[in-house]
Amino acid sequence: MKRTAILLTIILFALLELSEANDRIFVNIGTGGLTGVYYPAGGAISRMINRKSKVYGIKLHPESTDGSVYNINAVLNGDLELGLAQSDRQYQAYHGLAEWSQIGPRKELRSLFSIHPESITLVATETSEVKKVIDLIGKRVSIGNPGSGQMQNSKDVLAASGVSLEAIEAKQVMPIKAPELLKEGEIDAFFYTVGHPNSNIKEATTGCTKVNIIPITGPGIDALLQKHSYYSRTVIPADLYFSYGAKEDIETIGVKATLVASSKLDDNIVYVITKEVFDNLERFKTLHPALALLTRENMLQGLSAPIHQGALKYYKEAGLVKYINPDLIK
Repeated sequence: MKRTAILLTIILFALLELSEANDRIFVNIGTGGLTGVYYPAGGAISRMINRKSKVYGIKLHPESTDGSVYNINAVLNGDLELGLAQSDRQYQAYHGLAEWSQIGPRKELRSLFSIHPESITLVATETSEVKKVIDLIGKRVSIGNPGSGQMQNSKDVLAASGVSLEAIEAKQVMPIKAPELLKEGEIDAFFYTVGHPNSNIKEATTGCTKVNIIPITGPGIDALLQKHSYYSRTVIPADLYFSYGAKEDIETIGVKATLVASSKLDDNIVYVITKEVFDNLERFKTLHPALALLTRENMLQGLSAPIHQGALKYYKEAGLVKYINPDLIK
């Protein structure tokens, strides 16, 4: 009799758990490669929501993907509810540029907020004698994998510096593979648009193969910044890669990682996610080093698609609308 009662209790608890699970809304968030910052950033957002999943009835799941272009397309196609994307890719998709030039502006794209800054990082072997971008001419250079935001960044920097794709031996390699190829002598340099610190850059700057992180500066880069508002100046702190031996911060340019959704995504889901992250920002900042310098104000910069109505509801309640570009409030 006692055994039957215990069994019935176990079944009852199992049924209750199943009922609670069925009542929850499952939301997938597209991130990036496992070694970049997108995946842990998506994981940080997910943990913020999931610790209150019984309160909100929402469960977030970070999904490793090919990055910005994939995430935007998947969000708009309904394969993902949320996605992380570079600010330049957000701009291009909304305005029908680059990969979206054939299908036209994706006006249903919506932004929630910005997260960490991402620096365009150029790493080259010492033996390649690359000191600036123009020195890449004739070199074997990884410009990033197709479907990633970094590939367009690489092309923009090269063009702005007077280097055509035909002038280099371009390799389309995922960042996770680039450091090993550098060490094996298969490539001379690689680009990576990423938040810092980053494990791939740490891998590249340690070991027997001596490398340099190359500044991305010059008149052409100045013109690029004037032309595209989604790019901004940034620096890579030297002390993040102390084993590399850099004596001063490396000047470069970068974009921002942004969280995007479709206008069709339920307002309440977006409201809850936005509120939880902003109301608990200090805790959120501790979940990854790349998030450490976030403020409510800078999380509303670098956006180019209209603010999702669910996020806008929170920003109005929190008095943050003044930090949003008025053109993004529809």
